[in-house]
Amino acid sequence: MNIVRIYELFPTEADCIDHLEKARWHGKPTCPYCQSQNTTAAPKEQRHHCNNCNTAFSVTIQTIFHHTHLPLQKWFLAVSLMLNAKKGLSARQLSRDLQVNKDTAWRICMKIREAMSQYQQRELLTGIVEIDEAYIGGKPRKGSPSDTHHKRGRGTDKAPVVGMVERGGNVKAKVMKKGDLNAKKLSALVRANVDIKTATLMTDEYTGYVHLKRLAEHHTINHKVWYVDGNIHTNSIESFWAILKRGIVGQFHKVSLKHLPKYIDEFCYRYNNRKANGGVLFDATIQKGLGLWQ
Repeated sequence: MNIVRIYELFPTEADCIDHLEKARWHGKPTCPYCQSQNTTAAPKEQRHHCNNCNTAFSVTIQTIFHHTHLPLQKWFLAVSLMLNAKKGLSARQLSRDLQVNKDTAWRICMKIREAMSQYQQRELLTGIVEIDEAYIGGKPRKGSPSDTHHKRGRGTDKAPVVGMVERGGNVKAKVMKKGDLNAKKLSALVRANVDIKTATLMTDEYTGYVHLKRLAEHHTINHKVWYVDGNIHTNSIESFWAILKRGIVGQFHKVSLKHLPKYIDEFCYRYNNRKANGGVLFDATIQKGLGLWQ
């Protein structure tokens, strides 16, 4: 779904509200407070009145669009722009595209990221599953005290993120504490996200993965020697890290540890739906934003 299509399908606020009502209620407005369908429409106010609990409500209540003062068309445009931006979309860029201030654009982005959450992704990864960790964070400023002691890889002070990707399928990633990159915590993470009865695990030779052989078939690749040994490699998860890091460095420049999980969710969501039709993905994201977790 591109921005031209958004303008064609949703030229007015009424069109946007009608789309949300069809997606959320399927023609039967339901009171969010008492779940009654005994309601009366107030078309001029674009709201509904519940005859059961005597309250007024709109389709945006208890959704990511709640309390917004922006036209819903701009929200739809923001969803489209974020879904189409493979390496992410900064709040400042969105503020220029939508002609809103940067704080409003940042809030829109964060609300849309709530709809992209991995929380509802319950399916376990199967088949060949590649596991690796990446370290996210910007480089120290040149000349700063930490610049002279800047380390790469596992010796860095950056935030560690562990990722698991089903080869040819979905990816899952989670921000971890540096002290949690041990065999016990990594094994627990794998058990929670991978169907260990059917999966074959691929990792590098990091010692934190040593106990994975107790869970499932496990192969390692020594990156000091080669990156591919027949079917044994971690190139799929490395490709995901490349997209994520280019987005963090090139678009956002800096992401706080507090909000990093939401950015990770955004990149996972786009990656997992990379083969989906644009219109279908747009509708699915709107439904998730309405709280319709399907």
